[in-house]
Formats: sequence, C-alpha cells, structure tokens
Amino acid sequence: QVQLVESGGGLVQPGGSLNLSCTASGFALNYYAVGWFRQVSGKEREGIACISSKEDHTYYVDSAKGRFTISRDNAKTTVFLQMDNLEPDDTAVYHCATDGGPFCLESSFYITGMQYRGEGTLVTVSS
Repeated sequence: QVQLVESGGGLVQPGGSLNLSCTASGFALNYYAVGWFRQVSGKEREGIACISSKEDHTYYVDSAKGRFTISRDNAKTTVFLQMDNLEPDDTAVYHCATDGGPFCLESSFYITGMQYRGEGTLVTVSS
C-alpha cells in the first residue's frame, strides 16, 4: 500500500523556521517527483513546491520563492521542505504528494492534483 507520511509541523512565531519531512512506505520515493501543497480549512489547496526525482529541477510558486526550499535525500528516501521567515498566512496543513512520475510540471494545480498524498502536518504561525 502506497503511503506518504509528513512530519515536522508545529507552532512557530512569525519570522521563525520549520523543516518538514516526507517519507514513504510501500514504494521507493526516490524514483519519483514529490510536491508539497497546503490547505486551510474551507479554502482551496495551494501547491507550493515540487522537486524532480533526480533533484535537477525544482519549482516554487511565487509565495514560496525566497522563503521555502525543497530538497531530498534519496539515500534516505526523504523529501524536505525548509520554511523560513514564516508568516501567519503560512498557517495550514502541509501535505506531500506524488503522482508516480519523475518530473515536476511548473503548476500549482498540478501539485495539488497529485494522486498520492499524505495526511499532512499542521503548521501554525502565531505569536
């Protein structure tokens, strides 16, 4: 059974940082592109970033550029989302996802539509 699991969320003050992790069971995550998206209850999902299987291509939506960094450790089959200078508007449940392919399409809509996704980890930015 394909399963993605996110971790690393929590409560952080504005301007703070968090590093989210995504691991997988049931398949080898290192062969696939992985994206991160977030969702606030009652609002649409927002794709944030994507990284290709070979780490040679990354994509960020405008709101994430300069503050978020997606990376992966293929030896450990883990994908990370480093989030810096967090703002209250970043408060959301963050999910990692994959559609089973090796490449990222440069589209927030593509990321939010990825077939396999985890349950998410809650990030709360508040003073």
